[in-house]
Amino acid sequence: MVLVAVFGAALLVAVLLSGLAARTVLSTSFLFLVGGALVSDGFLGLIHITPDSEIVHVTADLALFAVLFTDGMHVSLPKLRANWKNPARALGLGMPLAFVFMALVTHFLVGLDWTTSFLVGAVLAPTDPVFASAIVGRREVPAKLRQLLNVESGINDGLALPVVLILIAAAGPTADSAEASPGKIVLELLLGLVFGVALPLLVNALMRLRLLGAEPKLQPLLPLATGIILYAVCHLTHANPYLAAFSAGAALVHVSAEAKESFEPLGEALAELAKFAALLVFGALLTPQLFGDLSFGGYVAVVLAIVLIRPASLLLSLIGTSLSRKERLVAAWFGPKGFASVVYGLLVLQSGIPRAEEAFTLIAVCIAFSIIAHSSTDVPIARAFDVDELAGIPSGREDADAQPKEHHADART
Repeated sequence: MVLVAVFGAALLVAVLLSGLAARTVLSTSFLFLVGGALVSDGFLGLIHITPDSEIVHVTADLALFAVLFTDGMHVSLPKLRANWKNPARALGLGMPLAFVFMALVTHFLVGLDWTTSFLVGAVLAPTDPVFASAIVGRREVPAKLRQLLNVESGINDGLALPVVLILIAAAGPTADSAEASPGKIVLELLLGLVFGVALPLLVNALMRLRLLGAEPKLQPLLPLATGIILYAVCHLTHANPYLAAFSAGAALVHVSAEAKESFEPLGEALAELAKFAALLVFGALLTPQLFGDLSFGGYVAVVLAIVLIRPASLLLSLIGTSLSRKERLVAAWFGPKGFASVVYGLLVLQSGIPRAEEAFTLIAVCIAFSIIAHSSTDVPIARAFDVDELAGIPSGREDADAQPKEHHADART
C-alpha cells in the first residue's frame, strides 16, 4: 500500500507540473524515475523492490504492451506502404549496426565475454518513443520523421527478442536450449502477428452483426477489451505480446477509424499510467549500490551507447534518403532505451547465466541515462521545427516550399 500511496503522490506532482514540463526540459518521465529512486532502499527506504521482484517484470511488461498497442493505432497503413523505405533502413541496417557496435564496446571496455557482450548489444538495440513523446506526438515535427521513429520502435522490440533468447541459451551452460530454439522463437513471433491482426478483425466482424453493437459511452471499452484479451492470449500461448500489441493497434485503426477516435483519449491515458508505474518501479532499482557496481569502462560504454553508437548507426542507415540533414540528425539522436530493454534486461538477470548481474547493471544504468537524456531534450527539439518554420529557415527537403503550409495546417487542426 505504501507503493500505491507513493505512486499517487508522484502522479499528482507530475500532473501539476505537466504544463511546465510541456514547455521546458523538465520531464514527467524523469520525475517518476527520480521518485522511485528516492523512496527505494537506497535513500528513504519506503519501498523494498529488487530486480527479481515480480512487480518489476509485470509493470514493465504491461507498460510496453500498452504503449505499443496505442502506438500501433498511430500507424497509417497507406502512408506506411508509400513510405516504407526509411523504417526498413533503420530496422535492416541501423539496428544491426547498433547491436554489433554495442557488443564491441561492451567486450573491450567492460570485459564481458563475447556471448554476453552480444547479449547486452541485443538488449539495448530496441528503441522506445515513450521517452521522446514530443517528437512522435507533435504535429510541427515532419510526418516522415514521426513515422520513422514510431514504426522503428514498434517493430524492433519483436525483432530483438529472438536474438536475446538465443544468446541467453548460448551464454548459460545450464539453459534449456529447447526453450530458445530458433523454430520456437519464430513460431512465437508468427503467433503474435497472427493474433494481433486476427483478433481486431474478429471483433470488428462481430460489431457488424445486426443484433450486436456498443452504445456510445461504452465504445471506448471495445478496443480496451480487445487489448486485454490479446494480452492474456499471448501469455497463455507464449506468443510474442509486443509484436501482437503493435500489429493489433495498426489493424484496429485500419478496420475501424471510429474505434481509434473513441478509444484514443482513454488509451493514451492508460498507456501513460502504465508507463509512469513502470518508471516508478524501475527507479526503485536505481540504488547508489547499482551505480557503484558499474566500472569506469562501463560508464564510458553507456555514454558511447547514447551519444555515438545509436546516432552513427542510424545516420549510416539513412544515407541517401529524402530526409533533410536536420531530420536525420534528430532521428539519430532519439534512440532512447525503454521498456523493451527493461524487460529483456530482467530476462538476462533471471536467466542465471554467468555474469548476468554485471550485464544487468550495465543495461540498467544505460536505460537510466537514456531516459534522462532523451526525455529532457524532446520538447526543445520538437519546438525547434516550428521555430525554424516561422523564421523562414529552409528545411532542406525537396518539398520545402510546400511543407511549411502543411505543417501550419496540421497545427490548426
